[in-house]
Formats: sequence, C-alpha cells, structure tokens
Amino acid sequence: MSFTTYTLGDFDFSLPDGLIAQLPAPQRSASRLLDGRGSTPSDRQFRDLPSLLNPGDLLVFNDTRVIKARLFGEKPTGGAVEALVERVLPDHRVLAQLRVSKAPRPGTTIRFGDAFDAEVIGRSGSDGSMYVLRFPSEPLVLLEQYGHVPLPPYIAHADGAVDHERYQSVFAQRPGAVAAPTASLHFDEAVLAALEARGLARAAITLHVGAGTFQPVRSDNLAEHRMHSEWYDVPELTVQAIEAARARGARVVAVGTTALRALESAALSSAATPSLATGARETELFITPGFRFRVVDTLITNFHLPKSTLLMLVCAFAGFDHVRALYRHAIEARYRFFSYGDAMLLNRR
Repeated sequence: MSFTTYTLGDFDFSLPDGLIAQLPAPQRSASRLLDGRGSTPSDRQFRDLPSLLNPGDLLVFNDTRVIKARLFGEKPTGGAVEALVERVLPDHRVLAQLRVSKAPRPGTTIRFGDAFDAEVIGRSGSDGSMYVLRFPSEPLVLLEQYGHVPLPPYIAHADGAVDHERYQSVFAQRPGAVAAPTASLHFDEAVLAALEARGLARAAITLHVGAGTFQPVRSDNLAEHRMHSEWYDVPELTVQAIEAARARGARVVAVGTTALRALESAALSSAATPSLATGARETELFITPGFRFRVVDTLITNFHLPKSTLLMLVCAFAGFDHVRALYRHAIEARYRFFSYGDAMLLNRR
C-alpha cells in the first residue's frame, strides 16, 4: 500500500446535516442505489441490485450480529458511567470503553441500572483507553437483557424498537459486533430471493465490527495511523465458493467494507497465492490508494464519513477521482449518508 500520494485532507468533503440519515428507509430495499461502475453515475433503487449483477456472480456477506453493547450505570460515588462493550472475553469478562468523569480504579464496582454489578479489573490497550470488566454471568445474555443498541454518534436519537430491528441485517447470525455492517442493512427477503432466482451464489464471512470503526484519523500523514484490531473468520466453504466463482469467470461481490477487509486480510495471510487463509484471525489492515486487491471485484457500500478510513478504502478500490465525483453527485442528488443511508455499487479499478 502507498501512503505517499495522499494526505488526510484529500479525503475531506462538506456534507449538509440534512443528508445524514437519522432513520432507515421505510423498507430495507427502498433505499437508493448509486451505480458507480461506469464513467457516468446511474441513480437506481436498491431492489434493482439483482438485475445489475450477472448470473453466477458470488456475493459475500458479513453474518456478524450486533450486540446491545451500550450500558448506562453509576459508580459507588454516584458518578455516571456509560460503557460500550467492545469485545466479550472468557471468564465473564468484557473489554469496554468507559465514559466517566474520573477513571475508576481496579476493584471498583459499577452498577448498571437495577440490573447487575460489574467489577473493574484493570485497563487495557497500548494507550490504556479500554477497560476490562467482569460481569456476574454470561455477558451476551446480560447485554441482550439490559443493553442498548450502539447507534453511531451521528444518530441523534436514543435507540428504540425500530433500531432494534433495523440496525441488524436479516442474515445476522454470530453475535459480537458493536456497529452494523451497514451495506447489509439494505437486503430483505425479497432481494435475497431475487438474487437466488437470477442465479447468483452466496457465501459468508464473519467480521465483528468494533467501535474503532468510528475512530478518527488524527494525523495528516496516513502512514502514522494505526487501525483498530477486529476479529474475523473466513470459512473453508467460502474459500471454496470463491475458487469456484473464479473458475467459472464470475465476479466476487463484497457486501460492505467489512466483508472486503476480511477477504483481503485472508488473502494477505495465506502462504499460497492466490489462495485465502481459512479460519479466525485478527486484522489491522489499513487500505489506502495504492493497495493491491487480490479477491474482491465489486463492492456494495454505503456513503462514509469525511476523512474516514472507510472512505480511503473505497477510494483505493474504485479510484480516488472517480469516488470523489460520485460523492459530489450523491450530495447534489440528495442521497442519504452513513449507517441508515443509501448505497453505492462499485467495480475495482
């Protein structure tokens, strides 16, 4: 990958606040779809997707499930605590971000509502920004009962019944994400059935999206940025499906940047080229213009935040100037941006 051509400011753009989607579209597949594969953008609806892909193409989905990772509580002193569980660890422990007025010491007990107590074990991470907490019983069960949907910071309302359903894909299976793989949110059973009827194949990976997906890039020198680590798993059946797609001359379509990162990470982890390493690993892959893609031919993705690593990834995939032109078109055409917003369809350049 190359960091030398671009700086952080190259990935900035001005977005009217009114284009930040606060609620999902009335129906999942009623979102708009900007077809950006050609030189001229085409405005479509997401339900048109099956007709835009070829029979035999392989769609790779991220089957992660968003957990209710946000908790509200208080310290013994009465001080308010907001916790965002980043990862579930063995022995009823979790790794979490804590928003507090004063950092709690190891041994401190945090009371989460009238529900349960959690003990602060210590701090974690190279900068000590994360905390290890011990829950009294299975964390995933407690979070499902007492947690809140971890909506992104640019969504202004508290989570409600709509978010409980719609900030989750219809094919979510494996719990562990604290942010949704948002390109997946546009798929409903009707679109999936239409894809199958058209002869498209499906496969899955798992990448548990971490809270670091919203971590800003603070250095103008992109080479100084360090990506957050995320856990992913690429099954053997998915590798076989990709190899079969290649053999028949079909395209590999990543549903979202998370699916793309998992597949390209697996390719980098493989000792054999062009194979993919199977199984579970951690990835800190930072994709910027100049990266050589090995697996993914086509990408379905939402519109991303200015100066974000996800926008850099999309520019690397489809071309910097091309993506910037598509974003200008999307703003002029009043597409809806970010997690609950509209989608784009892109080919690798």
